[in-house]
Amino acid sequence: MTAETPEDPPGLVDEITDPALASAVLEIEQHIASGGWDQPARLYALVPTAELVAKEPVLAHAMGLDESAAAGSLTPVEQDPLGPDADLESSLESITWPAGVAGCAAVVERLVLPPDAEAAVLEDPDGATDFARQHPDRQDVRIVAGATRAGATYCALRLRAADEEQSVLTGAELVPGLLALLRETLEYHDEETDVR
Repeated sequence: MTAETPEDPPGLVDEITDPALASAVLEIEQHIASGGWDQPARLYALVPTAELVAKEPVLAHAMGLDESAAAGSLTPVEQDPLGPDADLESSLESITWPAGVAGCAAVVERLVLPPDAEAAVLEDPDGATDFARQHPDRQDVRIVAGATRAGATYCALRLRAADEEQSVLTGAELVPGLLALLRETLEYHDEETDVR
């Protein structure tokens, strides 16, 4: 006699997640969360930990990394600040990464409005930011989004109203627009290999 296993409900599909990317995104999210809210946007290179240990042993030691921690993991390396007035999305359009970078991640805080408020924002695009800041139902959200050259993505979202580790939302495609920009920064732009 064989045991029957119930089938998954229709429409539920397990997301295939790169565990190294997920771990790096969650590490960044926890680090940023420890500093509170109202922080500037940040950008991270995601470097294979094994390569970092091999090429930069002093730095790796200072970061508490060793051979046992290296296998199959990614280490976030924070980049220079973007500047207080810099727009993350615009900045990403001009960034490319060297070959040693396996992925990248961005952190940004945004205001989110309920769907019924979006129509009012669209009617007055110039005043959208002020409108969002003054809306009584706005939500502050911190987004950490990461992507790899292999095509994996992962995101972590924390609402200020539910500022607890167990309330962090995670998933592979939570912020598709930002993920698309991150993926573009990882494309190789070698002029010698361009097809003409």
